[in-house]
Amino acid sequence: MFAVLKTGGKQYRVKAGDMLRVEKLAAVAGDVVQFNEVLMVGANVGAPLVDGAAVQAEVVDQIKGEKVINFVRRRRKSSSKRTMGHRQQLTLVRVTNILETGAGLTGVKPAVGARSAAEVADVAAKRTRPAKKTKDQKVEKEAATKPEPKAKAEPKAKGTDAPAKAAGNDDLKKLVGVGPALEKKLNEAGITTYAQIAAWNADEVAEINEELALKGRIERDGWVDQAKALTSGKE
Repeated sequence: MFAVLKTGGKQYRVKAGDMLRVEKLAAVAGDVVQFNEVLMVGANVGAPLVDGAAVQAEVVDQIKGEKVINFVRRRRKSSSKRTMGHRQQLTLVRVTNILETGAGLTGVKPAVGARSAAEVADVAAKRTRPAKKTKDQKVEKEAATKPEPKAKAEPKAKGTDAPAKAAGNDDLKKLVGVGPALEKKLNEAGITTYAQIAAWNADEVAEINEELALKGRIERDGWVDQAKALTSGKE
């Protein structure tokens, strides 16, 4: 026996066991839904519907149809064109039973699992939604992942083992080739006094030249000799 049902603005001729793709239904896989808009059952034609007739089906999956490309271009507007793609959301169902009469009578078991759109969304969310964390669990997680603050190390003075001091710094601009910007760069590297520069050996000069990108300025301008002279003048 076959039936003609209507759903989603379309009509389908079906029989038991048929797989059918219809407009998206508010159901999830495994639900049993019932189509009550039946236009024809066998030779019985409705006016427009067959009283008491229904088609029951099991939801197999929620799927999408073939992609449709829509291209729009306006005449005489070379830069006005638009391409859009669309895949219709569909529901794949398997017809399980055709009820010729008795669909709305007492004693007949109604379709199981038919749900509203809000209920379907809630069920899908519960299946994928992780368990909510309590406030204490959130605090513990943040405390466990938060890195411990590192103690800020005092800058070491080049040429000495003592840390550089903010007070008592020498005016390094007295050295030939040292301006305000270069003096700041040297101070940030921990070089603040003439004594430090006067104590540099060849290896330390090469290291500082490379570290501060001075390009041989220390030897070219004779910073070590200048620093020794300034240091002896201070004494």
